[in-house]
Amino acid sequence: MSQSVARVTIHIVFSTKHRKPWLQTPELRGDLFAYMATILKTNVDSPALIIGGVEDHIHALCLLSRKLAIMKVIEKAKTETSKWLKNQSQQTSDFAWQNGYGAFSVSESNIPQVKKHIKNQEEHHRKMTFQDEFRQLCKRHGIDLDERYAWN
Repeated sequence: MSQSVARVTIHIVFSTKHRKPWLQTPELRGDLFAYMATILKTNVDSPALIIGGVEDHIHALCLLSRKLAIMKVIEKAKTETSKWLKNQSQQTSDFAWQNGYGAFSVSESNIPQVKKHIKNQEEHHRKMTFQDEFRQLCKRHGIDLDERYAWN
């Protein structure tokens, strides 16, 4: 085959460092999600289908670039959004994301459910903590989570 094609949908999840509630206001989160969508599309050729989250973590559903490794896509998104957040106000000047991340494959048939989950993060987290949500995602995807290293 002379042409390379790919459509890999990935659900990315990462938290603020120590799950500190840096992303307090809906306005800040909305601006952050829009900025992150721009970074994903423009800088790493991985357009977002939806981005959402709450005060202490973020979810992004995106089409993974066929040219870059998952690690590079996430690294760029975290680095650029961290710089952006640090420049928003004195209150966010010490902002940091956690070191790690979760990246989960999503089949075409599950995209609507994942979008709904991301869209309803505020409602979802009235009943479940980030840690429990992340444990559940790992279990659903067959990942053995080593909690000694998961929560920095």
